[in-house]
Amino acid sequence: MIKVKTFMTPIKIFATARELTELDAQITGFLEAEKATEVYAVSDAGTAGEHGETIGLIRTVCYRV
Repeated sequence: MIKVKTFMTPIKIFATARELTELDAQITGFLEAEKATEVYAVSDAGTAGEHGETIGLIRTVCYRV
């Protein structure tokens, strides 16, 4: 069965590298728990604040279990 899951994380100035590492770990753990056999696609989209600054990230993963 093919499934799609979306993850979100806030992005703070000077903490982006840590936040992306934590998001990667969260998704890896999720895929292991789901017993995913294949990952077909990973897509990132930024969310913007009032003044156009990036304030968050939405990552969507399409996978097979």
